[in-house]
Amino acid sequence: MAEGRVFRTSDELTAAVGEHLGHSDWVLVDQARIDTFADATGDHQWIHVDPERAASGPFGTTIAHGYLTLALVPVLVGSLVDYAGWPVKINYGSNKVRFPVPVPVDSRVRASVQVVTVTEVPAGIQVTMRVSIEVEGPDDVRLDKPALVAETVTLLA
Repeated sequence: MAEGRVFRTSDELTAAVGEHLGHSDWVLVDQARIDTFADATGDHQWIHVDPERAASGPFGTTIAHGYLTLALVPVLVGSLVDYAGWPVKINYGSNKVRFPVPVPVDSRVRASVQVVTVTEVPAGIQVTMRVSIEVEGPDDVRLDKPALVAETVTLLA
C-alpha cells in the first residue's frame, strides 16, 4: 500500500476533512487492460481498441475509455485509504465526474485523494473524497491536467 491512512473511527475520518491524503500507487494502463475493459462493456470504439487506426487519429495512439479510468478509482484509492474500522464498505456513487484529458495507452495513472465530507446517515457513515487521477505518459512525462476529477462517495457500515 502507498504511504496512506488507516481509519478506524468516524472521529478519525471527521478530523481528516479537508486533508490531502497523498498519492496512490501507480497503475499501468496498457492495451490488454483497455481491450479487456472493451470486452467487458461492449464498447469497442476504434479509438480504444484499434492501434493501427488510432495512430492516425486525434491522439496518435489508442486511449483508455473514460469509464475505465473511473473504474480504476477503487483500486487506486484502496492503495491509499484503509477503512479498517468498518466491516462493510460500499461504493455509493460519484459526484461531478469529469475527464479533462485522455489516458494514452501504456501510461501510468495514480490518484490524489482529499477527504471532503464525513456524514452520519441511517445506514452508517458516508465519506466523500475528491479524487484526481494524474497521468504519466509512456514517455515518462506527466500531463498538465488530470485524466479524471470526481467526488467519490463511500458508505461505511
